[in-house]
Amino acid sequence: MYFLQSLSSLRIRLTCQSVKLLIAEGSGSALTVASTETMAMQPTKKKRLASLPQDLIELILVRLPVSDLLRCCGVCKQWDGIIRDPQFTMAHLRRARPRPLLFFQRGRASGKSFPSEAVLFDEAWSPSTRDVPVIDPDDFLCASCNGLVCLYSSNSTIKIANLATGESMHLAKPVKYATEYQSSFYSFGFSPATNEYKIVHFLPGQKLHPAGGSFSVIQVYTLGDDKWRDVRTLEVVSLYCVKQSGVVNVDGAMYWLTHDKESNWRRAVISFDLRDECLEIIRLPKVDFADPAFANPFCYWITEIDSKVSVAAVQARRDSVLARKLHIWTLDNKVEKSWTQKYSIELPALSVLGPHFIYEDKIIMHSRNGGIYCHELT
Repeated sequence: MYFLQSLSSLRIRLTCQSVKLLIAEGSGSALTVASTETMAMQPTKKKRLASLPQDLIELILVRLPVSDLLRCCGVCKQWDGIIRDPQFTMAHLRRARPRPLLFFQRGRASGKSFPSEAVLFDEAWSPSTRDVPVIDPDDFLCASCNGLVCLYSSNSTIKIANLATGESMHLAKPVKYATEYQSSFYSFGFSPATNEYKIVHFLPGQKLHPAGGSFSVIQVYTLGDDKWRDVRTLEVVSLYCVKQSGVVNVDGAMYWLTHDKESNWRRAVISFDLRDECLEIIRLPKVDFADPAFANPFCYWITEIDSKVSVAAVQARRDSVLARKLHIWTLDNKVEKSWTQKYSIELPALSVLGPHFIYEDKIIMHSRNGGIYCHELT
């Protein structure tokens, strides 16, 4: 997921009826209103501030970090209305420089849950760990989109949380749900075509295939509608594959890995268009893994590179289980279903799990011992 970056090295000066608005340099700076006479806000100066054109106020506010915007909500009703307007939110999101945020749960000891943590990377790729109070220890991270995360636990509601503001909302789970002997899965995405956020619930069906339980229906919840709707699915959607490989949101569609019934249950990508609510199978490229030193890929993950759907496959050396080779392909054209192999990397003898995300020239992976592994691509 991405986290909104704070503003840095930006200075704007303007004068309007002796009122000066200054956005000071520094990532933690707040919007300061000063006059040529005093720092106190006199009633006449409040009127002068309110007389500024709204588009000019929006131009200033959209450059502020989230923490300062929250403080600005209390300045006046006009500013509060601007900041809470959905169009302003999207404009602020488009301007924000993404910062990678890796979320993980610490292990349990003696049955006791530890608080959830997040690792935030700065521009120099120095990680910093912090607690996330809005996330409960038993919450499971389904997906993230536009700075929001979707979480659920087996014995509570679904939660949409904003890590920047600490706000969260709870949604009722669907009436149809998995039994204690089954397992369901939720995902979360955004459709820019309709400006709607949607939650998708995979409900296991009765049929089985070599990859595990399949789905006969998915349920869709549009934020604001307050109801779940059933959408029929393809019979190839594999429960195990969907849960283990991750989810990617690109250009108004969700993507998961599944098993392709037409190609002997091999891996494939399934996309769900959030506007039309239709599913499509995209087969992976045919690759000849000819290196005899490595076995065939045993793990696949789906990720995103430069706003493109990407699939990573891991091979293990035959003479060393810990030595791996990582292959990454990107989907260049969804209509033509064409793929390009972007990377083929030999990893050191570390027990490293699949890539969490690939950003700029680095791949961030999670090791089995709880550490974070960063691989330079250049």
